[in-house]
Amino acid sequence: MRELLIATRNRGKLREMLDALGEIPFAILTLADVAAGADVEETGTTFEENAVLKARTYGTRTGKLTLAEDSGLQVEALGGKPGVLSARYAEGNDEARYRKLLREMEDVPDKKRTARFVAAVAMYDPATDGIRTCEGSYGGRITREPRGSGGFGYDPVFFSDELQKTGAEISVEEKNSVSHRGRALAKARTILLSEFSGFQ
Repeated sequence: MRELLIATRNRGKLREMLDALGEIPFAILTLADVAAGADVEETGTTFEENAVLKARTYGTRTGKLTLAEDSGLQVEALGGKPGVLSARYAEGNDEARYRKLLREMEDVPDKKRTARFVAAVAMYDPATDGIRTCEGSYGGRITREPRGSGGFGYDPVFFSDELQKTGAEISVEEKNSVSHRGRALAKARTILLSEFSGFQ
């Protein structure tokens, strides 16, 4: 069975990624299982560039088939911010970041609070130097106050158009059925099964 390295240290992301990938014929490894070195600095200007950078770097360091993801929130009223800086939008924890977002949007009317999450997934095979990418997106709007106790990141202030709940009010399974990451990983799963699982 071929090994697949899931290159994230974010526990919330890892849980969602493993759930979305489901049963696949790979031996799953995480960064805690390998000598992966220091975290990869996300210097790309797009989610795809960052995902490719992480997949290629960790894959090269470890010699493992590697799947990496980069994602973030794009708010229309803020010109697409926080975008690729979503995880670094404010010093501190997730709450500090979404509180900053809410402050910046205090004067934005409800009908202009539209937003979307975008995720890019990259798969890198060091044996062939081959790389594949895919994306997913997830529409909604920014609430005025956080709601729910689950999820992570901006989930408490992101209201899903499809589920009519915030990302913090839904289960991992519900979220993966509509979310940016769930959609991107469904595509990634197909690519892994069709293009990478046969190599030993």
